[in-house]
Amino acid sequence: MAEISTFEEALNYIKNKQSLGIKPGLSRIKKVLEAAGNPQNSYKIIHVAGTNGKGTVAATVAKALENSGFKVGLFTSPWVTDYREQIQLNGELIPKAEFVRGACELYNMKSDCTEFEALTYIMYSYFARAGADYAVVECGMGGAGDSTNVELNNLAVITSISLDHTDFLGGTVGEIAEEKSGILRKNCSCVLYNEELREHFEGKCKKLITRGITDNLSLVNAVLDELQFKRVNELVMLPARQERIGNILLDGGHNVGAALALSPLIENETAVIAMLRDKDVSSYLEIIAPKCREIIATQINNPRAMSAEELAEIARKFCDNVEICKSASEAVGHTGVTLVCGSFYLAREIRNIL
Repeated sequence: MAEISTFEEALNYIKNKQSLGIKPGLSRIKKVLEAAGNPQNSYKIIHVAGTNGKGTVAATVAKALENSGFKVGLFTSPWVTDYREQIQLNGELIPKAEFVRGACELYNMKSDCTEFEALTYIMYSYFARAGADYAVVECGMGGAGDSTNVELNNLAVITSISLDHTDFLGGTVGEIAEEKSGILRKNCSCVLYNEELREHFEGKCKKLITRGITDNLSLVNAVLDELQFKRVNELVMLPARQERIGNILLDGGHNVGAALALSPLIENETAVIAMLRDKDVSSYLEIIAPKCREIIATQINNPRAMSAEELAEIARKFCDNVEICKSASEAVGHTGVTLVCGSFYLAREIRNIL
């Protein structure tokens, strides 16, 4: 690529960095942010880590701050309908021209950042240029080694922790909690969902808040209390998070925690399911499949996707009626489908069809 001048060129440049894979560590992101004058230190940051509920908690906190009259950036992933939805300011997607500007800066630095690191750079620099008062920043994965973990000060928020990304974060909930505790700052506060994991967070921050937190709404309100903002009565609904489209429930969650949250909402479903092979597929299906009268196992267009055949083989341990359909779009057209779940990539492929 000679240079970047259009949004499509910028998007291709960032997306092509997927081939670099996931590389935990902060050296690459720190290098490009330092070259840009460390824009992440020009506004207040609420930093959200955890296994489940990060996006919903982050979006609800951001909306509450915006409703109080502040200019608020929001960084969440993965995207479902538009790549730019990952970077928003007061509910508006990052303008295409700003996305192009950030991509150009990285290109001119000859950056070796991964896709998520590049997105992180574009986010932090855009919020600074836009004059944000606050940025609510969701970790992509983990905490200590996540590319978002570069600010001097923050209010740390830790949502529900369970097993996920064990290849990178550790094989126990305690090890994962240790990794997530890496976003805490000695002179700052932390709001923690899992009080039983407090030993992994104590001593790493000035104040640890755990009292009265039983769900995501009470977690959000504990954050707002700490910030001295007005409490809210409901959570912001995000696409593909227990989202109802007609008579179909769409959920992109892919781990045991997400399955446990989805389970009470379903019964006797006809489900279209696809998953990535690096997830704990068996444990997810053990919770979801018994609540399905029929499962259509399918696969998504992703190099990490589990094949429909392999998914079906696992699903048959927990459900007697399992079919295979290799096309996700065809699977969703199956008569009587009431549930689509197992992957945000699946949600992305079929949400517009729904």
